[in-house]
Amino acid sequence: MTGAGRGIGRATAVALAARGARVMATARTESELQSLAEEAQVEYVVGSVADPAACARIVAETEARLGPVEILVNNAGMVSAAEREVWAQDPAVWHETMAVNLHGPFELTRLVAGGMVERRYGRIVFVSSTAGEVGGAGLSAYCAAKHGVLGLMRAAAQDVGPYGVTCNAVLPGWTETRMAEESIERRVARGAPSAAEVRAEAVSAYPPGRMLTPEEIAATIVFLASEEASGISAEAVTVALGGLW
Repeated sequence: MTGAGRGIGRATAVALAARGARVMATARTESELQSLAEEAQVEYVVGSVADPAACARIVAETEARLGPVEILVNNAGMVSAAEREVWAQDPAVWHETMAVNLHGPFELTRLVAGGMVERRYGRIVFVSSTAGEVGGAGLSAYCAAKHGVLGLMRAAAQDVGPYGVTCNAVLPGWTETRMAEESIERRVARGAPSAAEVRAEAVSAYPPGRMLTPEEIAATIVFLASEEASGISAEAVTVALGGLW
């Protein structure tokens, strides 16, 4: 479970543990993982999915402490505050965003999928975004990475499908997370009247009429990771498309 320190990742780790899964949570901030471990029966390892060596260490420690990986949730993600219009985009921001949002999920999937295929069982769930289906001004790196996650998921699903392994993606819409709050703050900094007006505009065309909770997104992830979802693969499950990027 990557990106487990807060938001959707934390809620998913808690929900999986509540269902009896032995969870290895990972994130870059140890204090967040310590807090999670105090709340739920999970183990943790600190590391950044942007680093291939860290990905290998995370998988090795998970297998050493908990056994073979049966469920992989690729949730870690980031939007850089330095994202700009495409003509002003700093290539360093592009590469950092890709490393976290796309290269990390590839590395972890690559590292665990072979074992799942050998055992003929596994669940891989990617957390993309509704930005993986639509564009967003000033978000070329984030949108490209989240579109890429869907392509990776669909290709991987075809690779692992004949071996009893499912591979799907969840696309959250506006959710009450720090990332969403930072997105709202950036819009205000660019000239939006207020955070309240940005929120109201964002959810005005959003079917639930409100921002979702991390727990609501986690419920979909947990379902896709369950036995009940054995017949679902190569699907991009949008959890309330709408709002504005």
